[in-house]
Amino acid sequence: MERNSENPEEGDEFHHNPVFASNLSPNLSLDNVGEVTLTLNSDGLSWKLLDPMENVGSTCCGIESIHEVAGEIKFSDIYAVELTNHGVIHEFRHQGVGKCFLAHESHNVEMHRFIVHGVQKSKSQPCLWVLASYTFGHKDLETCQKWVKQIDASLNMEVERPKNLLVFVHPMSGKANGRRTWETVAPIFSRSKIKTKVLVTERAGHAFDVMASTTNEELNSYDGAVAVGGDGFFNEILNGFLLRHKAPFPPAPSDFTEAIGTDGSSPVHGPDETGAENHQKEEDPLLVNSRQIGMGFSNSRTDDDSSSNIDQDSEFPLPNQRFRFGIIPAGSTDAIVICTTGARDPVTSALHIVLGKRICLDVAQVVRWKTTSTSNVEPCIRYAASFTGYGFYGDVITESEKYRWMGPKRYDYAGTKVFLGHRSYEAEVAYLEVEPEKPKSAIDGGRLINKVQGLLAPKNSERIICRSNCKICTRKPVYSSMRSPHATPYSRLEGTRWLRTKGRFLSVGAAIMSNRNERAPDGLVADAHLADGFLHLLLIKDCPHAFYLWHLMQLAKKGGNPLNFDFVEYHKTSAFTFTSSGKQSSWNLDGELFQAHKLSAQVFQGLISLFAAGPEV
Repeated sequence: MERNSENPEEGDEFHHNPVFASNLSPNLSLDNVGEVTLTLNSDGLSWKLLDPMENVGSTCCGIESIHEVAGEIKFSDIYAVELTNHGVIHEFRHQGVGKCFLAHESHNVEMHRFIVHGVQKSKSQPCLWVLASYTFGHKDLETCQKWVKQIDASLNMEVERPKNLLVFVHPMSGKANGRRTWETVAPIFSRSKIKTKVLVTERAGHAFDVMASTTNEELNSYDGAVAVGGDGFFNEILNGFLLRHKAPFPPAPSDFTEAIGTDGSSPVHGPDETGAENHQKEEDPLLVNSRQIGMGFSNSRTDDDSSSNIDQDSEFPLPNQRFRFGIIPAGSTDAIVICTTGARDPVTSALHIVLGKRICLDVAQVVRWKTTSTSNVEPCIRYAASFTGYGFYGDVITESEKYRWMGPKRYDYAGTKVFLGHRSYEAEVAYLEVEPEKPKSAIDGGRLINKVQGLLAPKNSERIICRSNCKICTRKPVYSSMRSPHATPYSRLEGTRWLRTKGRFLSVGAAIMSNRNERAPDGLVADAHLADGFLHLLLIKDCPHAFYLWHLMQLAKKGGNPLNFDFVEYHKTSAFTFTSSGKQSSWNLDGELFQAHKLSAQVFQGLISLFAAGPEV
């Protein structure tokens, strides 16, 4: 954690610093412990029992019992300190009784108190963070005030922590408990002295409209935006925010470009067909088209709505290292939270936010060129942070909309109905080859024994799972070193080519992260990373019902191998195009429906930052 300390080695302990020694009394009472010596170190607090006799143990029947009470907490794990009211401190003292037994004598003492609020990691679940508080007392009020002031000054040196946040609450998210979830974690923010502007949404698209109409000047006054809801709600906020993202359209093969009849005003050519310089010139069409069609969230704003003036005031550069997003889970799946914190827990997410954790996140730009085969070419831009899928994944969302009254259970019910329907769709997918294709182990589709052998010997040891301080995700994004801030990750890569696949698909999906969730413990792609700069393309070809069930069972299994089937294609890519033929399904973008007959997509590495540290395991 970065701190505003020029000489961190100085004043390592309280008694070495004459300023501390003259102003602070080290002898305090710790609630439920006793009298302790409290030490203010350069990186945190530590304490030990004042009476060394109370630190010794005893032996009874050959069993040694240790009664040592000492501890410490780092400033990076303290989120607040507050002076509380005059009250009782419970002190426990150990008194020997005979040779083999100890008696505990309790003393309740009235004194002035202050509380240090911190965080501890659960011993059974390292990704789960729990609240911890330490109540210290002293008979002198001024002594407590000085300690609070000094600890506060140390916490202010934690420069990554937010001071002002914009909070969106979805009251109907998940089991309609969004408001209750926020009320549960709100005290953590108030104790941390974080200003919060809270907006409880009243309709679909409300959060999108607010983010889209917020001026850059106002947005710069916040350290971030927090979504209390699910993945779809975060997607709505993200899309309103990314209207500010001035970037070229995704690249595409020449025949795709000719089919949509572009006139050259939008840079949709691939890197193997046009120079990088031309690819980066045209940026304005993104903003114009995005506003004209409302990004598909709301039709409440008109084209000339003066509130949508994000490009008329101060600059808001992207990627933006200061502005971060936070998600407090209250949805039906919460895959983004699980992938970025490791736990689906509102308190854990709130602590990641107030402690100022940071992790970068890839974002996919999806451009719909045609809604149906007969519709006009009208580019519509959307962004996704976790997953975009067609076929099975879109059909499940479409079907689940009929059963919203069921709550989160509607997804299980809708998923079963869609699986039993076993619908497949004709389509063509083209994708950029950014890594040499690895030959897939030959599996004879007519011999079940070969499939069984492949599943019983998964190569899980080759997986590099994304976790806290991930070396892959902390690499500098490719485009960050380029002259143009809007360059895409593959703009300067040479030797890339378009590969194609055509046929009937049960699903077409692009994972931006692993998408771990309670139904798929390893996610759709176990070794997909949060900021690796790749779209993980999953193409599930039409296959017998039983084989598709086998694939889904592998997804639901911890340590499963859902990609080891001959009807499954998996490719890492930075961009792809899609064109459907015949009957159409719908696209699922982070849980939100999106209709598209023809679309293109690209990924931007580390485009946004989250208040998260990545999963511990």
